[in-house]
Amino acid sequence: MACCGSCLCCQCCCREGETRTPEELVQWTILGETHDEDDEILPRKDYESLDYDKCINEPYVEVLEGMDNKTARKYEAVKWMVVFAIGVCTGLVGLFVDYFVRLFSQIKLNLVGKSVEECSEKGCLALSLLELLAFNMTFIFFASVLVLIEPIAAGSGIPEIKSYLNGVKIPGIVRFRTFVCKAVGVLFSVAGGLFVGKEGPMIHCGSIIGAGLPQFQSITFKKIRFNFPYFRSDRDKRDFVSAGAAAGVAAAFGAPIGGTLFSLEEGSSFWNQALTWKVLFCSMSATFTLNFFRSGIMFNSWGTFQLPGLLNFGEFKCSDGNKKCHLWTAVDLAFFVVMGIGGGLLGALFNCMNKRLAKYRMRNVHPKAKFVRLLESLLVSMVTTIVIFVASMTLGKCQNLSSPTTDNTTLLLQSPASEDGNSTIKQFFCRNKTYNDMAALFFNPQEVAIHQLFHQDGTFSPETLTIFFVLYFLLACWTYGVSVPSGLFVPSLLCGAAYGRLVANILKTNIGLDIYAGTFALIGAASFLGGVVRMTISLTVILIESTNEISYGLPIMITLMVAKWTGDFFNKGIYDIYIVLKGAPLLEWETEVEMDKLTASDIMEPNLTYVYPHTRIQSLVSILRTTVYHAFPVVTENRGNETEFMKGNILISNNIRFKKSSILTRAGEQRRRSQSMKSYPSSELRNVCDDQVSAEPVDEGQDMLQQMLERRHVPYPNLYPDQSPSEEWTMEERFRPLTFHGLILRSQLVTLLIRGVCYAENQSSATQPRLSFSEMTEDYPRYPDIHDLDLLLLNPRMIVDVTPYMNPCPYTVSPNTHVSQVFNLFRTMGLRHLPVVNAVGEIVGIITRHNLTQEFLLAKLRQHYITM
Repeated sequence: MACCGSCLCCQCCCREGETRTPEELVQWTILGETHDEDDEILPRKDYESLDYDKCINEPYVEVLEGMDNKTARKYEAVKWMVVFAIGVCTGLVGLFVDYFVRLFSQIKLNLVGKSVEECSEKGCLALSLLELLAFNMTFIFFASVLVLIEPIAAGSGIPEIKSYLNGVKIPGIVRFRTFVCKAVGVLFSVAGGLFVGKEGPMIHCGSIIGAGLPQFQSITFKKIRFNFPYFRSDRDKRDFVSAGAAAGVAAAFGAPIGGTLFSLEEGSSFWNQALTWKVLFCSMSATFTLNFFRSGIMFNSWGTFQLPGLLNFGEFKCSDGNKKCHLWTAVDLAFFVVMGIGGGLLGALFNCMNKRLAKYRMRNVHPKAKFVRLLESLLVSMVTTIVIFVASMTLGKCQNLSSPTTDNTTLLLQSPASEDGNSTIKQFFCRNKTYNDMAALFFNPQEVAIHQLFHQDGTFSPETLTIFFVLYFLLACWTYGVSVPSGLFVPSLLCGAAYGRLVANILKTNIGLDIYAGTFALIGAASFLGGVVRMTISLTVILIESTNEISYGLPIMITLMVAKWTGDFFNKGIYDIYIVLKGAPLLEWETEVEMDKLTASDIMEPNLTYVYPHTRIQSLVSILRTTVYHAFPVVTENRGNETEFMKGNILISNNIRFKKSSILTRAGEQRRRSQSMKSYPSSELRNVCDDQVSAEPVDEGQDMLQQMLERRHVPYPNLYPDQSPSEEWTMEERFRPLTFHGLILRSQLVTLLIRGVCYAENQSSATQPRLSFSEMTEDYPRYPDIHDLDLLLLNPRMIVDVTPYMNPCPYTVSPNTHVSQVFNLFRTMGLRHLPVVNAVGEIVGIITRHNLTQEFLLAKLRQHYITM
């Protein structure tokens, strides 16, 4: 773009990568190098995908053989009960957070409010400010300390959960310790007066409940273990996390349908109809559990359902005496579109500023000692408290109280948020029958301030709304990202509501339009929130369910669409920005059309680390200790095809250039294996049948593919020990075509070694011990590490037959498959590894999640243009 230059606005608005040359982009993406201060902070962790695909090995087949309809129905019934339990527990967590936030806020506002009223006459307001600072900074101190205990608990958790549901395995994101720090920390953050919300962390807490409850165990409490044989896979775990995330949204907003759509739109990549029903049931369970207990506790009316969620917008309706009043008209849609554009621009500016702050923190705050993050949180708390106090005392205007007959005001004053001292009326420095409008917004809980902006008519001056919006915008932008649990939904809604009320005041005062101010406040809240998070379907339904007014569906939908399109022109949504900064390889719904110029052979990883069907323990240990790969192709060397391979026969090996380009890698792999363990001399096992085949003359006219088909009755021939691969081998010897037989995971190999699954040289592989499916998955999800293995207990000369435990039928693609087909297969099937196999069953490469990220594909496309 032509705007990209040195100015701050242009740097904020320009898309990433548009100022880089192709060579720089390739180097930046593949090598992880940065040269510009504005470049992204690239990932330093190798995030892996979840094992969502089923491993159809022999132990799993044995389980299927023992499965009947009765057992399947029992399994399904248990799953429904677990889903119900997840919803109930999420609702109870929401009740816990809401109760203590209200309790702490009540104590703080009561004491500070009385102090302000007394000191306004005695002239001791500095003492009131110190009291408020003491409360707020103490609460934020506790919240920040909890994040120091578990750093992953910082923020809202939505970027991490969105990545997890997309298929990315992020360490620690669904641990019990994270849950405790998140749930307790967020109530201190909100009670401490920071401009944060508790709705985002509720989604994270619900996801952790969904991940942990079905396991009936926790790494934090290792000694507490239950024999619960169900749901021992990433596939089940991710489905339950989807239900938990939806329950968190439902509990936060009282929107079960919106929660289900949120889990579908923003999170899950792999969905089915049965999961939809379970997620909706879980969301309903969370909503009505929270509603039941909140209604009973606050109104002492058990069995009624009057408070559907933690955040409820109240009822939008005109006063009974005003028959000309309408919530909105067709003419208002034009103003809503303009407000959507404004909300998109403001959201893009918010995201740009917050992104720069986040990158500054990652470079200058996070690398330092932990107490520096604590000091930053306390600094933000101190500044926020001082701004709130000074602005309320000096910039507020005295407004007349609304008539007590006004339905909306009466409803607001009777709402639970306004009880127990949290009155919406703040008379700081104002006489009787008037109140301070700035203090009413700053010195009330954020939910109450949103109610005021939605339902109180004509009580906020344009100056107050403008000052409040600017201060709140800047402080909320600075706050999001500090080391405390924090949500962004409520601050965005409150900031946007002030923006909408300001527009309504201008239209009423300057143009003289007869409009309903509450509708414009709602549209302003939707436009700003949509401009920040860029959600469409789910956010539309959430707002409709929160307002309980279906007639608002069209204005909200149009506003959110316009806000998203406007914001997307400049940058990504706030959650997507943090996903990129955290280095999670998120996969979008589809690739760009231009990417179909690439094929699987262009993006695959041709340098393979493989294992043989029968391999010595010493070789397996060497491979596992010298690599970080999470899966290994199981192959045999096809010596009968060597001659045709070196002739470049297109049928035998249609990716010869990739094999030749990796000549040094294969030799280096063998050196690495032999040098990694001095006590274990490296030894690869060769194929007896291959030697016999290579000794026979090859008929030039014979179909090589037919030869391989005739030998299919011996897929894993007997092997015998031989010398290590030598660097003096010829190219033919180094690059014998590798016939692909399946995939074996690192966790499976480690499990086999720890449990002593092997046989001696002078024995048959039939003597090898057999593991059941329950034994293979007993250590899920914390499998042992190869570096914790006691080598003295292993006989390095023993041989492991991996064929019963590998996945013999993984999804594969041809080297000539276009990227869009590869992407759709990988994403929709929830794959972790996708082997690239040519026409005769030779593996020539492998594709993982990192090979399908937008940055990697863009770099490969630039390389494609350069080489053309």
